[in-house]
Amino acid sequence: MLANLRTYLPTLALGLLISYFGFHALTGEMGILSTGERNATLAAKTAELRDLRIEREDLEVRAHLLRDESLSADLLDERARSLLGFADPRDYVIRVRR
Repeated sequence: MLANLRTYLPTLALGLLISYFGFHALTGEMGILSTGERNATLAAKTAELRDLRIEREDLEVRAHLLRDESLSADLLDERARSLLGFADPRDYVIRVRR
């Protein structure tokens, strides 16, 4: 009987190994069943990247306007008033909480 069991032992080990890898191929972190979750994460990260690119482009334009070659007097005045907390008596000041 022990000799009979030894003939099936490699087959049993191989079957367990295939079952183990099959289970993780379906339910693992990168498995087939977690595709929807990965797609949702990818969509969220893509939207976040798009927002960050828009913000970066805006900051690049504003930084370009503050350089010596292309100094914008309006933007310089706006930044100075914002940083120093001053306002012209004729200005309307609307405070926005961030």
